[in-house]
Amino acid sequence: MSDKSEASFAELFEQTCENTTLEGKVVKGTIVGIDDNFATIDVGLKSEGRIATSEFVRGGRKMELKVGDKIDVYVDRYENRNGEIVLSREKALREAAWDDFERAFKEGSSVMGTITNRVKGGFIVELEGAAAFLPGSQVDVRPIKDISPFLGIEQPFLIIKMDKARENIVVSRRGILEGANAEERAKIVANLEEGQVITGVVKNIASYGAFVDIGGVDGLLHNTDIAWKRINHPSEVLTPGQEIQVKIIKFNKDSKRISLGMKQLTSDPWNGVENEFKVGARVKGKVTNVTGYGIFVELKEGVEGLVYVSEVSWKKNTAPSEVAAAGQEIEVVVLDVDAAKRRIGLGLRQLQANPWDNIIKDFPVGTIFEGTISSVAEFGLFVRMGETNIDGMVHINDISWEKVKDEDLAKYKKGDKVKVKVLEIDRAKERISLGIKQLTENPRGGAEVELKKGAVVTCVVSAIKDEGIEVTLADGTEGFIKKTDLGKDRQDRRTDRFAVGEKVDAKITSVAKTGRNAKIGLSIRVLEIEEEKQAMAEFGSSDSGASLGDILGIAIGKNEKN
Repeated sequence: MSDKSEASFAELFEQTCENTTLEGKVVKGTIVGIDDNFATIDVGLKSEGRIATSEFVRGGRKMELKVGDKIDVYVDRYENRNGEIVLSREKALREAAWDDFERAFKEGSSVMGTITNRVKGGFIVELEGAAAFLPGSQVDVRPIKDISPFLGIEQPFLIIKMDKARENIVVSRRGILEGANAEERAKIVANLEEGQVITGVVKNIASYGAFVDIGGVDGLLHNTDIAWKRINHPSEVLTPGQEIQVKIIKFNKDSKRISLGMKQLTSDPWNGVENEFKVGARVKGKVTNVTGYGIFVELKEGVEGLVYVSEVSWKKNTAPSEVAAAGQEIEVVVLDVDAAKRRIGLGLRQLQANPWDNIIKDFPVGTIFEGTISSVAEFGLFVRMGETNIDGMVHINDISWEKVKDEDLAKYKKGDKVKVKVLEIDRAKERISLGIKQLTENPRGGAEVELKKGAVVTCVVSAIKDEGIEVTLADGTEGFIKKTDLGKDRQDRRTDRFAVGEKVDAKITSVAKTGRNAKIGLSIRVLEIEEEKQAMAEFGSSDSGASLGDILGIAIGKNEKN
């Protein structure tokens, strides 16, 4: 091969490498020919390229072209199957536009665009060379109900997010407006003071309050500051776009946090409430809310009282929802008033005679009567006291002298008649203890036991456990003696030294619940220690030199003589 051929091949190879590096780039081209459909462009490569004349139409106007014009074109591919360079005017313009967009995004400068149509969550904005997304929240500084005045009008936008690889651009009109109002907003903030009354516009509403625009600056109007009366949700009173008068109740100039109030523009309805609602007075009000713990009653605009669940009815465990419903007008009795804490205690049951006033007279302890079972619980029976709405309770331990099993309790049904005996009445706690087993004699021959801490009782071993022994008192009450309480001396704390049916003396050390529902803890050890102390005090001392055996011998001898 000649040197000339080698040089020509090298030149062609170098030219090919240079040409292919132009793919995907914007280059200057010269128009060398124009017909009805295409413009032929020379970009300095071995062949020319063509661009459809339709790509030279922008904004509905056709670009004036003539041979010799130099224009920017995008080299899409080096050549197609016809050997032509594939060029694009639109891609050239888009590349140039993206360069401008990136510059504007970095500098924070605006770009011009036109809102064309609505899409989910916002709007489409046509920019010069690309389409962008305008979120609904970025249209204006305040909520806009009607967007139509802004459609089809070229206006500035800020680019707040962009991704060239995905051809994604997000713009903001609100950013332009906030920037334009920044100086004015700074002046407004500088002049704000606590206690100032100002006109604002509700921007948006949350569950805890409303944000109000007071001239380009947002303040929070909390639920508790909207009105003196109870507000469950701000939407009950306010709507977006509504113009309202508010008072600046707190303003932090460092954090620029502003707390606003509406109710502070009117007098506090709690002023003088003690004189208006006297304790003991019967008043009418409207039920605003019913909860598990009571009934809220509006006595006047902005003033509510609470009928606590225990004041709903003389009958125990009456649900507030059984007595009143929201929106209902009811009569109540004022029980207490605390204006400082904005609390008024109300009562419903006080409107009726207190059945407890006659209960002791009509059902003294020892009375036997036939009552109706109002409910059955796992721990006993509730029995209606005659014609009253008061229930007494037969604890499970007072149903039978024997241990009551689940199947035994299941025999009793609501509505059944049952004969009972009144065992105890606690007027202060409004509790009545009844018994069924007390209608018959104790088969063990025992009498009723006073179940209080410190009492010494004789009981029968009913079961032996690893951790102690179960015992039954004379009246059938069950108790337990822990292993550590089986004796004063360690060798006496073995459970195997006791037998079922054996009688033991012990001292009550704990009563888990007072009254008939007691669970008893007992101790033999405590009783032995106390008996020893008593013997030492009466018949000798630790200084006398007498042993405990000597002392006990003296005591026994004395008792035998007596």
